[in-house]
Amino acid sequence: MKKFYRKSQVLLLALLLTGILAAQAPRALHDSFFDDSPPPAPEQKTPTKSGENSSPSTQEQKISPQEADELFHEVDEILKFASKDSGLPVKREVKRRLTNRDEVVAYLEKNMREDKSAQRVQRSELVLKKFGLLPHDFKLSPFLVGLLREQIAGYYDAKTKTMNLLDWVPAGQQRPVLAHELTHALQDQSFGLEKWMKDGGDIDKKKEITPADIVADEADETKQAIVEGQAEAVMLDYALAGTGHSLVDSPEVMAALDKDMMDGTPDSVQFRNAPIFLKESLTFPYRYGVEFVVALLKTGGKGKAFGGAFADPPRITRQIMQPETYLSGERIEPMPLPDFKEVFKGYDRFDLGAIGEFDTYMLVEQYAGLEAARRLYPHWRGGYYYSVLPKEHPTAPLGLLYASRWSGEEHAEEFAAVYARSLTQRYHDVHPTEAADENAPATDKLEGKHTWQTEEGAVVIEVKGDEVLVLESLDEGTSRRLETDVFALQSR
Repeated sequence: MKKFYRKSQVLLLALLLTGILAAQAPRALHDSFFDDSPPPAPEQKTPTKSGENSSPSTQEQKISPQEADELFHEVDEILKFASKDSGLPVKREVKRRLTNRDEVVAYLEKNMREDKSAQRVQRSELVLKKFGLLPHDFKLSPFLVGLLREQIAGYYDAKTKTMNLLDWVPAGQQRPVLAHELTHALQDQSFGLEKWMKDGGDIDKKKEITPADIVADEADETKQAIVEGQAEAVMLDYALAGTGHSLVDSPEVMAALDKDMMDGTPDSVQFRNAPIFLKESLTFPYRYGVEFVVALLKTGGKGKAFGGAFADPPRITRQIMQPETYLSGERIEPMPLPDFKEVFKGYDRFDLGAIGEFDTYMLVEQYAGLEAARRLYPHWRGGYYYSVLPKEHPTAPLGLLYASRWSGEEHAEEFAAVYARSLTQRYHDVHPTEAADENAPATDKLEGKHTWQTEEGAVVIEVKGDEVLVLESLDEGTSRRLETDVFALQSR
């Protein structure tokens, strides 16, 4: 579902956001584990509106040439630490350069302006709004650029093989981030990050979609969790190096980091005000990734947690969120798919993909809260969506098929009730088509079939056994065909 996060052009965003999120770890370490003194006060900046052009670098104090020179020299020492901590060898020297905020933001904006990237973000935005994960008036591209303007830290560029040090960030704050980013350099030297991330193909380019394609659609999220989780683990070990502890024996650090990442720092206004979906999506590879890496460290050591994870990466987000399922070799049977071309003859395909365990977690958190999300997500057993536009009315509301499978009927009914409650939050005008549906959104469980009319057309939610089928803004004939086909496939 998180198309804006998956695409290679916008992947740059995740690499740069490493600085925002990784920089919070030393603060969590400082505040919550070792030191009772207050953290340094954040730099005072004038907040900018999302997408607003400004030149913060002109208002910021630059690090001195001597500090920059010291940082350049420390790259090699920190690279050695990262290599020892991860077991990944240093194969060559890492190039380094000092850059300013305007250069970084200009680089990002150039990539965001490219036609393909812009189209992908726009498509993702419409689907996310259909699910209610973004407000209807939310502008995703300006938000992402604004977030980077607000706070960026150093980053490793896999294209140029260069460690970019930042001239506006105090040297002391860049050192732990260097440990994170230089781990990316080691990953790149051993496995070729760009190629490794792209292996597996792009579901958008495929004309015929198979169940295996749906499963593979989560690979970018799981791989990014490996990349960032490993780097986060090394960075935290670097911060702990003088204490005699490591991340494996410091659960307090993990707990503090998890909270700090979701709360944001005092000067990260954009992030703190972001919708839940964006906060969760942007922090997923760091928060869950580092927990996954620690689980592998405890069971198989560095070889399994670093090189082993690249050789045999998790396939679905369930394996990242629940490392025991990866370690046990659990395999969930892919959900069978209807003949999309045959069923949607009157429609053009708009977007499609997996709705995995993490996507499900976010949907439930959005509409039922964190406690319900944590209770329900482990019971996910499969999910996909397929969105369309009518051929004769391309400006009509987006049509949606969403099917999910659960560990049992009870959890399917609970999720269906959560989804039903979302309707009044996502649509302005919601009317049940039968008297039995009037109280359905308020129930804890939803059984059987229920229908509503909204300003964007009909909504059908149906539960059969362990499966939930959702149809939105489709014509009646197509909906009936899907109800028959989807459930018939599950019964085979």
